[in-house]
Amino acid sequence: MSLIHEIDYGTPASKSEKLVTLTIDGMKVQVPEGTSIMRAAMEVGNQIPKLCATDMLDAFGSCRLCLVEIEGRNGTPASCTTPVADGIVVKTQTERLKQIRKGVMELYISDHPLDCLTCSANGDCELQDMAGVVGLREVRYGYEGENHTKLGKDESNPYFTYEQSKCIVCNRCVRACEEVQGTFALTISGRGFGSRVSPGMDEPFLSSECVSCGACVQACPTATLNEKAMYEIGTPEHSLVTTCAYCGVGCTFKAEMRGDELVRMVPFKDGKANRGHSCVKGRFAYGYATHKDRILKPMIRSSIHEPWKEVSYEEAIAYAASEFKRIQAKYGRRAVGGITSSRCTNEETYLVQKLIRGAFGNNNVDTCARVCHSPTGYGLSQTYGTSAGTQDFDSVEDSDVILVIGANPTDGHPVFGSRMKKRLREGAKLIIVDPRKIDLVRTPHVEADYHLPLRPGTNVAIVTALAHVIVTEGLVNEDFVRTYCDWEEFQEWAEFVAEERHSPEAVQQYTGVDPALVRGAARLYATGGNAAIYYGLGVTEHSQGSTTVIAIANLAMATGNIGRNGVGVNPLRGQNNVQGSCDMGSFPHELPGYRHVAEDDTRVLFERDWGVKLDDEPGLRIPNMFDAAVDGTFKGMYVQGEDILQSDPDTRHVSAGLGALECLVVQDLFLNETANYAHVFLPGCSFLEKDGTFTNAERRIQRVRKVMAPKNGYADWEVTMMLSKALGYEMDYQHPSEIMDEIARLTPTFTGVSYKKLDELGSVQWPCNEKAPEGTPVMHIGGFVRGKGKFMLTEYVATDERTGPRFPLLLTTGRILSQYNVGAQTRRTANVAWHPEDVLEIHPHDAENRGIRDGDFVRLESRAGSTSLKAVISERMPTGVVYTTFHHPITQANVITTDFSDWATNCPEYKVTAVQVSPSNGPTQWQEEYEKLSRNSRRIAEAAE
Repeated sequence: MSLIHEIDYGTPASKSEKLVTLTIDGMKVQVPEGTSIMRAAMEVGNQIPKLCATDMLDAFGSCRLCLVEIEGRNGTPASCTTPVADGIVVKTQTERLKQIRKGVMELYISDHPLDCLTCSANGDCELQDMAGVVGLREVRYGYEGENHTKLGKDESNPYFTYEQSKCIVCNRCVRACEEVQGTFALTISGRGFGSRVSPGMDEPFLSSECVSCGACVQACPTATLNEKAMYEIGTPEHSLVTTCAYCGVGCTFKAEMRGDELVRMVPFKDGKANRGHSCVKGRFAYGYATHKDRILKPMIRSSIHEPWKEVSYEEAIAYAASEFKRIQAKYGRRAVGGITSSRCTNEETYLVQKLIRGAFGNNNVDTCARVCHSPTGYGLSQTYGTSAGTQDFDSVEDSDVILVIGANPTDGHPVFGSRMKKRLREGAKLIIVDPRKIDLVRTPHVEADYHLPLRPGTNVAIVTALAHVIVTEGLVNEDFVRTYCDWEEFQEWAEFVAEERHSPEAVQQYTGVDPALVRGAARLYATGGNAAIYYGLGVTEHSQGSTTVIAIANLAMATGNIGRNGVGVNPLRGQNNVQGSCDMGSFPHELPGYRHVAEDDTRVLFERDWGVKLDDEPGLRIPNMFDAAVDGTFKGMYVQGEDILQSDPDTRHVSAGLGALECLVVQDLFLNETANYAHVFLPGCSFLEKDGTFTNAERRIQRVRKVMAPKNGYADWEVTMMLSKALGYEMDYQHPSEIMDEIARLTPTFTGVSYKKLDELGSVQWPCNEKAPEGTPVMHIGGFVRGKGKFMLTEYVATDERTGPRFPLLLTTGRILSQYNVGAQTRRTANVAWHPEDVLEIHPHDAENRGIRDGDFVRLESRAGSTSLKAVISERMPTGVVYTTFHHPITQANVITTDFSDWATNCPEYKVTAVQVSPSNGPTQWQEEYEKLSRNSRRIAEAAE
């Protein structure tokens, strides 16, 4: 193996379809119109010297190294900023150009430290490379530059250093922050030789607006900005391409290694989801994979009150299997079940649901999508015929109007959020539907045209009001509806939404939104050109989550915004493989490919292949498992890669259910909160130790490649096979590619998927089959998968969770950029520098009424329970609404949330909880008990080691 080197063409590719022909150094070259001379030269292998140019950024023309001569033109224009023209003759290497380039390089080197042998970028420095390329052998001005020796090093950022003395003021980092990330956190301060990059107002990187996405580090041609790992470990010597294991964007990275040690994760430019960009989590927060907290040996105990006993895999598997067999013999076949993981690969998830159906003999399998995007699956399958989003991420580049509802892309899906911001800076219009003033409402060079700050729980009312305006003002795309949708159902729907009770004026009493804003947003969405909808958990995690998804689907159909680039309905999936876990049959009523277990033909297909009789009765959903456990009819559970005690709502009920189990098997990296109730702990693998695939939010199937051996001895899929065999149902796979071959054989939307194809194409989006051998970037072109698009009525029903004198505020929850889900991974990295604890955002008016000051400890209480955390007074919040994240277990945010859930899918209503906030002296009794339990768990784990 060796390092993967990507070609840098200097400037971005032109999208023009018109070709022009020119001559470069005697060779004929044909390229798209608008291509730079620099890129055209690289197309034929002629690398023009450059420092300020890179194909991730627009041409800048400041370094003066890439000069060329063009016959018939005066001067020496910069090749990066000069476009090709038909018939021109270009020379990239003449005596004149040589002398100019050497002179430019002399000036750079005269004011640059010459510590190349000990520099962290030695061997990976473009300045060093270009000095050799131009043939620089002496510097007439000496090496005593006044500036470089006096400037200090900023090491405040936990992941990279800023060494001012090595800055050549190429502007690449500043431009990357602007053009790629869209944060505008960097600038150039000073003049002349005193010019240097400056974060914000000359403050340290850590305290600046920098979001540590790594774009500046990646763009830097010297060691001015460089990963600290390059100092600590050294230069990497080989690399493999793999896929990030954080959010649903699914960024592709080069994992650059020295031996079996990971040096750095570098965004892969050919990654179709991220296009060479990254965020702080994927780029830097991988240290959890080698954290000391990882459990690497299996452990068992007969009671949760006993200490763990470290055992062999054989003993742990045998004990778990015997317990499951005992439980089924005593309580019946359906007394056990399992939960698959959206952090694991498709292949691993597929095997877990196969184990439950084949070895347990029931359909008691569910996944974390139950508590996040199960309404997406239901709503889009009912209306469109598929349980997934309609577009690829590239589609946003063709959007004229973007409607974001119940999502915060810059925090939850930051790489896609950056692409969205770029399109908005180019002129696309923006509608935000969210109680909070999320960053996109107003951020540098981006401002929402409409912000509808609705009251939590009123999504259905606001989306139906948008539809009311579109129908009553004659803004429906009737040609589209008549061609692609059921016309009679549309007419019934149009009559329904046209009722006066659905008007913006009528629903204001529920939503609290100015009717003029609703009408303006509706008109913009319907008439502004290509209109795309992006939504997140602020849509699905409600008692009417499925209804809102249906309402959104109705809106897109009524305006014809389906079936081409730039439009669509796009759920922003939360975890790296939550789409894949659903695709693989992790729901209790569906086999892989979203086919119901009651369908005889489908079930027979799997029975023949798996060699086992399958149950035709849907199993228990996650909430039902807890209910049945408390009732005494559900006694055993296998949980792979999910911390349900921290992530699921109504923590007290979850803990009661877990505590009632006679056998809980947890397979994970760490002794998480759920493992406090486990009887068997099976060590899991990080994504760096896996071979397999993830499927991201745009249905993109991508390879995950093992860059180091499993530290626990076995891959997760191997452990599942061992357990299945011990239960009497043997599986036989030698490699995850064989599991994917089986998935493709049995799942119509995956029939064309194989590791060979993924290696050749990089990735594919399902459906991938005979009709679409290279995948389907955009769904429903020329018609819906289900046939005719189905309009459905969306009656607004207020949630049963109501405010009142005792609980007058509404709590809604979400994520923050630096942390991820329950924090099991990110809390074990330096990301805690940005978010060391969960806090409660509260409007100044609500805080003043309660005597709360910024930074005070407050008690957050609901009908379900209470917790304590610090308050942050913020005008991002509307009055009457408070907000917190759920990344830190000490907060136990889900002690507060109730057991109300979506009517169709049981997705919990995390986003609407009636609460009271009051001053507090510190942690609650619950938190003190939790801390005591955590200390005890750590003590037991250390004793086991």
